[in-house]
Order: sequence, then C-alpha cells, then structure tokens
Amino acid sequence: MNHLPFSIVGFDLDGTLLDTSRDLGAAVNHTLSLLGRPPVPDEAVSGLIGGGSRLMLRRALALTGGDEGVDPEALYPALLEFYEANIANHTALYPGGAAMLDALEDAGAQLALVTNKPQYLADKLLRELGLHHRFGVVIGGGGGYPLKPQPDALHAMVDKLGGGRAAYVGDTTFDTRAARAAGLPCVAVSFGFTDAPLTELGADAVIDHFDQLRPALNRL
Repeated sequence: MNHLPFSIVGFDLDGTLLDTSRDLGAAVNHTLSLLGRPPVPDEAVSGLIGGGSRLMLRRALALTGGDEGVDPEALYPALLEFYEANIANHTALYPGGAAMLDALEDAGAQLALVTNKPQYLADKLLRELGLHHRFGVVIGGGGGYPLKPQPDALHAMVDKLGGGRAAYVGDTTFDTRAARAAGLPCVAVSFGFTDAPLTELGADAVIDHFDQLRPALNRL
C-alpha cells in the first residue's frame, strides 16, 4: 500500500470522471427538436454542461433562440426521460480513469462521488458502466443537499465516510467553489467541461491526464 495524504478522494461525475457529452448532447437535442429548433453542434455541447441538467437546458434554449414563450420546466421531464433511456450509449471513463481508481484504492483511499446530476441518474449511469461498487458514497442532485457550489454535499461526503482528510476532483467553478467553501483542496481536470480559463478556476492543482492525479494529491 502506497502512502496517500488523503483518506477520502471525491469526484465530480460529468466532465471529470466520465465523458458524458455525447449522451447529454443527444438528450438536449431531442428536447430542442420538440420545439422545432436546430440541434446544438457537437463542439458546443460541453459549454452547456455544469451546474445541473436544468441549467444545461436553459443554456441550450439561450443558444438556440431564447426562452421567450417557452416553459423550461415543462420541457425538463422530456429531457430526463430521453436521457435516462439513452444514458450510457457513448459515455465512458476518461483515459486512465480505471487505473487511477485502482491506484487510489490500493493506496487505501475511500472513493466518493458528488454530482449535480439527479441522484437516480447518477446511480443508473454508474451501475450501467459497472462503476457503482467503486464508491463508498454517491451523492446526486435531489438527494437532500443543495447543488454545488454549495458545500453541503461535500460535508456530507466526508461525514458519511467517517471523517478524515479529504480532497475533491472536478472540472468547473461549481466544483472548485464548493470545495473551497467546504475547506477541501481541489484538483481540476483540464479535459472536462471547464467553464472558465484553467488559471481562473481556483483549483489547487490542474491535471491533464488521470496518471497525474496521484502525484498532484501527494503535493497538496
């Protein structure tokens, strides 16, 4: 067992642990098609993600003509229904993800997942990809805690795993702000759905590949 300075390592889901862009994009474009709107181009989908699926839908509406005369809440169930039915068609771990999780477990870390994705969708996605058993705690949206950037879910993550020194890994300001508010060091990944320049994310470290995570955690 190799030493790791953290007993708990938490992860964001979309854009951090998993590349969910193609499946989320398909759900957004299905929902836009109900309004007769053109699809969001593939290269623009990542800019919609972060902050939860409601915000993703609102961004998509803004990008394709605005929401005047449109009730986003009335559209929201259609987005969720389509996404749930097509949740893992293209989604996968980012490169090096499986080996990284193995290495953290070998080092004795407890793994957790805290996401703004609705709880039932996070659970389903992890199970379909055979990853759910990896995490001692999975906390999603609607699970009783305010969404990130509020720190409540990160506090709950630590409490549910028995306390100890914890770090969090994310890709957007929602993640770095939540970690800062919770008093946790945060590592940002450069390959996710970053919503700000990397130098402005406010992370304690930035990595370009998951093989850099262990060394980054050891430096914190």
